[in-house]
Amino acid sequence: MNKREARVEAVARRYVDSGAYASMEWLVRRDGHEWLRGTVGMADPANGVALPEKPIHRIYSMTKPVVSAIALMLVEEGLLRLYDPVALFIPSFRNLEVLERDGTSRKPARIMTIEHLMTHRSGLSYGFLPDCHVAALYRKTNLRETAGPLGEMVDTIAGLPLAFDPGSKWQYSVATDVLGRVIEVVTGKPLNVVVQERVLDPLGVGDTAFFVPGEKRSRLMPMFGNENIDGLFVFPSGPQKLLPADVSNFYPADNPAFARGGYGLFSTLDDYALIADFLATGQNGDGDTLLSPHMSRMMWRNRIPREQMPLMLGPVRLAGYGFSLAGRIMADHGAAESLSGACEFGWSGAAGTFFWIDPQEDMIGIVMTQFVGSKHPHADDLRAACYQALE
Repeated sequence: MNKREARVEAVARRYVDSGAYASMEWLVRRDGHEWLRGTVGMADPANGVALPEKPIHRIYSMTKPVVSAIALMLVEEGLLRLYDPVALFIPSFRNLEVLERDGTSRKPARIMTIEHLMTHRSGLSYGFLPDCHVAALYRKTNLRETAGPLGEMVDTIAGLPLAFDPGSKWQYSVATDVLGRVIEVVTGKPLNVVVQERVLDPLGVGDTAFFVPGEKRSRLMPMFGNENIDGLFVFPSGPQKLLPADVSNFYPADNPAFARGGYGLFSTLDDYALIADFLATGQNGDGDTLLSPHMSRMMWRNRIPREQMPLMLGPVRLAGYGFSLAGRIMADHGAAESLSGACEFGWSGAAGTFFWIDPQEDMIGIVMTQFVGSKHPHADDLRAACYQALE
């Protein structure tokens, strides 16, 4: 192990040895080749369970960029437009209302569009956002506690009030779940089938899907942390503990028909590296174009006006970042609060998974762990260790 690799591993080992995480995997590629790779920890330290070969992780919101890329494929094909009203595809979105903080309701000042969904400026919310006045209504629906059809979930969302006028603010939300339903309507196929046909099969990522077949179930990593994702930002007052978390109710591994736009995929370190390559270039490993170079570049441009920044994810400030059609994008490097590239982009998942892409350094990084609701900046620290290792 060289000095560069040792520094990165030291960061990961610090988190695992302290008991904050059971394990951590990372893979960094530069110029299309593996540059850094490592694994520390165990699948289940309390029971002495070692890591399986090619661990499979619940990647939560790292599902979102995949679904967003498919929406842009449909835009390229003339089947969808960014300015299309959401209600054009989902009739239950025709009668939306905005709920003011004083409890009064009114009609939205503008229609909700596909672009609003993709940039998280739709007015929709999540139940786990502590500072959003409609979040409690989301929690009452048990929206995240069921694994029923996507269409039913989205119709339930349509019955909830908006937190603000579409386009007027950035707020992380269930918008990509709604986008997934739009994709189903446009293609006439279930979302899991569309994702398989348009992304997973062309990329050859055989360990990535919305479910885990029985013969691979032994490779599925245990989950730790907060079982209730609506408590994502309710941090414990003491040290983070490795408590088992059963998330199978709303993130099932054994339901082949299950699919969501905003979460739901299972993947591995190496599979998601190939997905990240696609998200960076629009191509698969054979050079086949899935998304044109022009659309790939357009996908990762900041779309958040300066007055709507900095972005706030609950109590977490995404300093320096704007948001594109698929994820975060560094928009003001001078405002960044962690070490990254001036053009870095990517996203993360609720269980601690994380990826970044830096076109200037021709670098792609993937981090995998499984802890819902962690309060530790492990991803920032690992990414910083990778950047400091650059010559």
